Amino acid sequence: MPSNPIRILVLSAVLAACALAPATASAEPAWAPAASAPIHPGVQTFTDGAQCTSNFVFTDSQGVVYLGQAAHCSGTGSSTDTDGCTSASLPTGTPVQVTGADKGGTLVYNSWLTMQARHESDPDTCAYNDLALIRLDPADAAKVNPSIPVFGGPTGIGGPSATGAKVYSYGNSELRGGITQLSPKRGLVVQTEGNGWSRTVYTLTPGIPGDSGSAFIDGPGAAIGVLSTVAIAPLAGSNGVGDIARELAYAQSNSGIPGLKLVNGTQPFNGNALL
Repeated sequence: MPSNPIRILVLSAVLAACALAPATASAEPAWAPAASAPIHPGVQTFTDGAQCTSNFVFTDSQGVVYLGQAAHCSGTGSSTDTDGCTSASLPTGTPVQVTGADKGGTLVYNSWLTMQARHESDPDTCAYNDLALIRLDPADAAKVNPSIPVFGGPTGIGGPSATGAKVYSYGNSELRGGITQLSPKRGLVVQTEGNGWSRTVYTLTPGIPGDSGSAFIDGPGAAIGVLSTVAIAPLAGSNGVGDIARELAYAQSNSGIPGLKLVNGTQPFNGNALL
């Protein structure tokens, strides 16, 4: 049977179109080198003048880059307001100054505001869900590296921590007067609280005001938490660290940001960096 030239022509056109169609581009941004990136976990953020320390880097399905901070960093009440379901906060859309950024960022998610809008009633969630996201301008996103200073990582998201488990963090409060040797911290988990929503930790140099929001990673280098509180009692000098796995899951379900995820560091984790 003779071949059908029209069919051959149409098929050839389809194959040609398939060959010419570009592959779907990855939404993963091209990160700046860790050694020179001006924006990274641990840089300071200023929300209406309130200073905090950023934690992890996040992206979404479109490749938009976000920097994490504690939700209470945009709080408008007193320093003792810790219940996110009743504490007031600046609204989303509030500009945030980010150290190392030319254009700064915008507060686009705040767990406190989200819980209040949803009428969250679980007391543990209300007490310990303390995460906010700052959307960076595309021009500043090109200056970001997701690695934790000094230690490297994170290597993923960690699970529950046993009492005595090692933790690592990097705080950047202005109250240290620029003494960067005091920024990286090693410590131990003392106990868990809130049915797994938080950990109480001790570090060799305790977190201080301005360290709020700092990233915490575990012994294998996985992300485990966000510094939320500096305790005076009953465990003086301890820090409350909200569980990032739960906080991120809450954000993924309720932020309206498609494909939200925490980004692993480009540098390998080194828990012996301070030894």
